[in-house]
Amino acid sequence: MHSLSFNLFSFVRKTGYPLILDGAMGSLLQSKGIDVNTQLWSSLANIKNPEAVYSIHVEYIKAGADIITTNTFRTNPAAVKKSGLKYDFKKLVNAGVQTAITASKGNNVLIAGSNPPAEDSYQAFRTLTKKELISNHQLHIETLMNSGCDFVLNETQSHMDEIEIICKYCSKNEIPFVISLFVNKDLTILSGESLKEVLAFTSDYEPLAIGFNCFFNDTLKRIVKRIKLNFNWGFYLNCGSGNFTDKEISCGIIPKEYATVASKYLSKKPSFLGACCGSTPAHIKELNKLLNEKNHNKIAVKN
Repeated sequence: MHSLSFNLFSFVRKTGYPLILDGAMGSLLQSKGIDVNTQLWSSLANIKNPEAVYSIHVEYIKAGADIITTNTFRTNPAAVKKSGLKYDFKKLVNAGVQTAITASKGNNVLIAGSNPPAEDSYQAFRTLTKKELISNHQLHIETLMNSGCDFVLNETQSHMDEIEIICKYCSKNEIPFVISLFVNKDLTILSGESLKEVLAFTSDYEPLAIGFNCFFNDTLKRIVKRIKLNFNWGFYLNCGSGNFTDKEISCGIIPKEYATVASKYLSKKPSFLGACCGSTPAHIKELNKLLNEKNHNKIAVKN
């Protein structure tokens, strides 16, 4: 556990040496033949296959990740309730967080508690009421922090009401958080608001950083071209070979190619970078290599 009493994301942005976030968990577990529940995605592995979750965390740390993400993308109360399975969401959360903490021992890494959208990530129309949305996020975030996370990584968020709930709750309770957005090609989120509108709202609540995740490079190109990235920002792109909604996820961009893509955005001073669906520790290793080479070249120029 580390103290985030100061914003590390701001510090690294000034140095030009971003933090490295880990890569995918669910698609790696899937590739290992571990059953992935349609409602709870990979979260049942926290109690059924903890050794596999542990080993993947360790692989990412060895690859150079500064931040590892808990396997809690579908441990939120709404998802557990919808699954119809008789599990206590707090047990699933705590098991996921403790596995990440155990894997990180002896290493200087941060634990990011994954908090997903209340319902499916790519679902434009939701079935939950506002009261249910509020309860879902507050309970999940609270449980993640109480279990020992350093900060909450609110991933693939694309509905303005949920973004508002998360920002207001974290700000009010002084919970360090990152908001990471899923953005359409026209630079709107699924609920219809423009990215500029979302950024203007979110920045008022002083998140550690604002990220972009789970879409492809063509959309990030548009963001970089049209948005002034004068804030703590980062990205972890979809590395899958198919569509966002595919149930079977396989790698669609090899690690070296992904690092080449990432290198094009370093001049925009991201605070963090990683990889999303379909990625592996090899992708993170290449990102680490990219940053080490960049840092070495900077030192060589100064000398």
